[in-house]
Order: sequence, then structure tokens, then C-alpha cells
Amino acid sequence: MIATPVTAAFVHGVAELEETGGRLRVHRLPGWARTQFPDPQLLMMQTQPSGARLVMTTAARTVELTVQPTRIAYRGAGRPRGSIDLVVDGELLANDELTGGDTVEIDMATGETEVHAGPPHTTVFTGLPGGAKLVEVWLPHNETVDLVGLRTDEPVRAAEPAGPIWLHHGSSISQGSAATAPTGIWPVVAARRGGVELRNLGFGGSAIVDQFTARVMRDAPADLISVKLGINVVNIDAMRLRAFVPAVHGFLDTIRDGHPDTPLVLISPIFCAIHEDTPGPGGFDPERFEFFATGDPAEQRRGALTLRVIRGALAELAGRRAHDTRLHYLDGTTLYGEKDAAEQPLPDALHPDGATHRLIGERFADYAFAAGGPFSPH
Repeated sequence: MIATPVTAAFVHGVAELEETGGRLRVHRLPGWARTQFPDPQLLMMQTQPSGARLVMTTAARTVELTVQPTRIAYRGAGRPRGSIDLVVDGELLANDELTGGDTVEIDMATGETEVHAGPPHTTVFTGLPGGAKLVEVWLPHNETVDLVGLRTDEPVRAAEPAGPIWLHHGSSISQGSAATAPTGIWPVVAARRGGVELRNLGFGGSAIVDQFTARVMRDAPADLISVKLGINVVNIDAMRLRAFVPAVHGFLDTIRDGHPDTPLVLISPIFCAIHEDTPGPGGFDPERFEFFATGDPAEQRRGALTLRVIRGALAELAGRRAHDTRLHYLDGTTLYGEKDAAEQPLPDALHPDGATHRLIGERFADYAFAAGGPFSPH
């Protein structure tokens, strides 16, 4: 087997790679942003390489990747492990569930954490088609992985990005919470259908209209941009209406400083019954493993935010920016609405399951990449 050092040229969809103890840690946010606001939740989520993949051209029939995973586990509740997907010439061929690795165990009732060390995991994909081909190894969307080693039975060469770059920002729903595979999260489903290169800035619990995220997006290469805002602002009770609307204007203004003419889709929240008419903060029931809203609906009179309020505010905001002809507003309930919730309920009352991720991704692709859609070729 041939050992090939992994360099930044191999890894698409990330900001940078950090060498740590002979391994490479994947970061979806650059170092300056992590330093500016080292929030533990955000730091953890941005190391989970949602949308990131190793991309190479090779005639290899066998590909081995060794990683050191770190996963979050909740005491008393089972949670699916992350996995690694193999895509060859655009076709999904195999999926490998992670084993071993380090575990950060959280007691949701008390907030206490324990760390348990574990061994590395080696993914082995065999029987790849013969001849030269494009190989993509999609990294887990829900576990941190440090890259340890890449081995193949034939030489490999890093592949350049192909197709337009789609830069997306959103919450845990965009990161892929409750999805079962890295190619099954809705932004990847949509990107693969649209034939574009995804860079996913979906961060669990951390889509809070942060200006440093807007600056990252301003400075990043992008041919297509989307921003999905609302659910995290509500479920951590981050803002009132007076602060939220100007913050979103500022977020979009910052992006436009770097991408004045790039198609940009502003997406409001999908349907989530617990927060449709009840403000945050959100709570969590560890026995039922379910989220719920704790706010007072009467507080809406004083500017408290619910999902219905946010959808109305974002629609009005987009209307006030009518001078920006490349800005498009998409009501999130067209991706997943109240009727969908009756047929495919959110398992924990907040996050879509695998089938719903696929539904959302397909609907977004049908909207964005269709003839005349905001991401259609011009």
C-alpha cells in the first residue's frame, strides 16, 4: 500500500487543517474567527467536518483512511455513530460506520461530562472500479475526526474543485443533526443534485447572526450563497425583534462587501411546532429525549421571537432590499411544513431524520437549480 500525506489540496469544504500530534484536525472556521469568540459549542461543531471530503483522482481499487474520532454521547440515550461515505465518479458506493475513538459523555440532566479515550478507526474501501476515476471520501457530519493516514494500492493525486462553489450557512439542521450519513444531510443532497461544490458552514446551535461568520463568508470563494437563519436565535433566546432585523441586514451587508453580485438565498426556518408560536429558550427532556419551548407567548408583544415572527420579519427585510436583484427569499416551510410534520415528525421535536433531510435537500435543489431558479446557470 502507498502512504500519501494528506494536504489541504485533498480536503474540500474546509477553512484549514491544523497539525496536532502528528494528525490533521479539520476546521470549518479559520483560526482568527475561533480566537475571536472561542465558544465551546461552536468550537466543537466547526471541527465536525460536515460537507468536507477528500477528493482525488486515482486508479486505486483499495482506499484506506485512518482517523481519530471524537464523538459526543448523551448518558442514557443511544445515538448513531458518524460514518464515512465513498463516492466514485458521482456514485455513492459504500458507507463505513465509525468505531472506537474518544467519547465526550454528557449527562443532560446535570450537565456533567466525562471523557473516555479510545483507539483510532480505519476505514477500508475495497473493490473500487478499475481505471482512472474521481474518488470522494466524505467525512462525518456529526463527529470530530483527526486525519491520521491515507493509503491506497495505486498513486493518488489531489483533485481541483469542479463546478460552482456553493457557500451555505445554517444551524444544526444544516450541519446534519439526526441524519445518518454525511452524504445524506440536506445541503449535500442538494449539492449533489445540483452538481456544485459545497462548503457547509452549518453549525449546531450556532447560527446566531454572528458577524465573524459573515466576514468568513465575505472572504471565502463563492459562486452561490445561502443563509438559513432563525431557529437558533429562538431556541437560545438570543435576540428580540429590534436587534434581530438590523443584525440580519448587517450580516447580508457584510457578505455583499465581498460578493456584491453573487446569487444569495435567504432561507427562513422550517416548521418546528414547539417554537412556531412560543419563544425560547428551548429546554430538553432527557427521559423522552425531546426538546420543548419554555418561553411565554405573551412576550411577543415585547419583541420576543418565534418562528412565525421571524419568517414575517425576514420576508419584509428581503422586500426592503429590493435593490439587490440577486437576493432571493425562501420561506423554510416550503422545504418542510406543517403537513410534512404530520407525516414525517421531527424525532426529537427539533431535528429532521434521514428521510426528512433527503426531502428538504431535494426540494431545495428543485427550487434553486431549476431553470430560472436563483442558482440556475446564467
